[in-house]
Amino acid sequence: MSPHLPQVAQVAQIGIVVIGYDDAAHVADAVRSALAQGPVVGEVVAVDDCSTDGSAELLARLATSEPRLTVIRRPANSGGCGTPRNTGLDAVTSPYVMFLDSDDVLPPGAAQALLTAAAEEGAQVASGLCVRRELPSGRETPWEAPLYATRAVVEHPVLLPRLVRDRLCVGKLYRTGFLREHGIRFPDGRFRYEDIVFAARVLAAGPRIVLVPDRVYVWHVRRSAERLSISLDRAGIDDWRARTRACRLAHETLLGAGQKEVARAARDKFLDHELRMYVRELGLRDAHYRRAWWAHTRAYLAEYDAGDWARDPGAPGRLVGRVVLASPEPRDLPRLRELASRPARLRPPYARAARGPGHSDTGGGTPVWSADLPGVTLEALLTRPVDALPLAVDAALRPRARGTRLRLRLHELYGRLSEAGPESVDVEWRRREDGRTRACRTAVLVPTTAGAAWTARADVDLADLAALGAGTWDLYLRVRFRDGASREVTAHAYAGPGLLRRRALPSARHAVLLVQPYATHSGALALRLAPGVRGVGAVVRGRLRRLIHRVRMRDHGHRGSGTPRGH
Repeated sequence: MSPHLPQVAQVAQIGIVVIGYDDAAHVADAVRSALAQGPVVGEVVAVDDCSTDGSAELLARLATSEPRLTVIRRPANSGGCGTPRNTGLDAVTSPYVMFLDSDDVLPPGAAQALLTAAAEEGAQVASGLCVRRELPSGRETPWEAPLYATRAVVEHPVLLPRLVRDRLCVGKLYRTGFLREHGIRFPDGRFRYEDIVFAARVLAAGPRIVLVPDRVYVWHVRRSAERLSISLDRAGIDDWRARTRACRLAHETLLGAGQKEVARAARDKFLDHELRMYVRELGLRDAHYRRAWWAHTRAYLAEYDAGDWARDPGAPGRLVGRVVLASPEPRDLPRLRELASRPARLRPPYARAARGPGHSDTGGGTPVWSADLPGVTLEALLTRPVDALPLAVDAALRPRARGTRLRLRLHELYGRLSEAGPESVDVEWRRREDGRTRACRTAVLVPTTAGAAWTARADVDLADLAALGAGTWDLYLRVRFRDGASREVTAHAYAGPGLLRRRALPSARHAVLLVQPYATHSGALALRLAPGVRGVGAVVRGRLRRLIHRVRMRDHGHRGSGTPRGH
């Protein structure tokens, strides 16, 4: 370490609070990753929320050989994450504190990077990059990466309202005295998404914040776990009610602190993140859930004022929210699902409603969501930059032993595309397990005779994709326009006769290929591939494991983990 760094960054200054419930399989790894941060960590406080699987005993054994580790066992399970975090926060004696969940880890050097930045900048909060690591594949996705592109100092949250988008309490270093001075704590008890509220309370206190590009937290995502974490367990309507409750309290907290712009940014985030995420999953729920979700969401969105709706009116989340608010019953779920996807896709029909007297419109009327919902206007799309439009592309893929071809159809959008002149489309397949790309092609877009769409064709080398082994491939497209602008999109999976079904194809390279084009939860085209007899066997075994897992969940139920993130 450089001798020029402030003295505070060279001695034990950090206490790390690790919380867990019935997570004996992972909690030791979490604690060890905290202890491995080096001498800057003076104490690790592990709070066991009355586990029944031997977690507390495991932690006690670790503590016998590690004087920096203190274990606190709560006498009764709290039902959430807020209470054990508060317990740990009360026990910390260090000038700075960090939080860690029992199923995650801190990468080497994380605490040092945050402490150095906080000391150099005199910040009450230091925040770094969190990555979501899918297990068992190991694929990583950065969380709110734009915030952490470079090191930056934010004198007050009002100067960067986008801070509300990172609502994780983890991946951050807090000055302990700052939290205690302002009485900043987590909601206690069975309160889901408690860190949404905690993050708002931190921002409401107006800290000086330093942002660093370093990886400081690894959030493990285990979708096949027998007990899902709260952030993954979204099947019940109570989960949605809990999330909106947390978002409402966060907004009220910021508004009560006089931070109106940050409060509005929190509402923006709800539309762009929470609302879109749950709308994408509505088709997976039963009719009872959809009706309850729709009624609750309409009541929540009714709290928004005109200023909330006026900000970026063409944004996908706002359009989705306005449709929900305007209709008393669930409607247009497939179309809403695609608009809520990332990137957004607005599929036909593209309706228009006549303008009032004294107005002229050479396009035949004002763009609207539908003829029977004319109050939801899409007029903002007429001036939205072409590289931000919700372009709709249909894709059809019929795998063949020889000459597999991808067929694409790009739809016109109220004349905007004709003005921009789409010329070509780059085709790319990304392997979901590791993000690797293959089969990149550029295809020419040809206007249809009617002029309402453009079509393109691209060859797909299935053997080349399968060379990386069994996996899932997502299709990504980049539409390029004559002025040099471009827009990355995904494609709607066209479900024509015989298209979305599994096929076994002979292959000179792999002997046999098991191929299945399918539609994702958001309706996008994706492709599952398994090469060779061994690959086919792996697919069959995976399907059996998922079937057994679903049966267990149905027969025994499951409870959310004591270590979720509230987002």
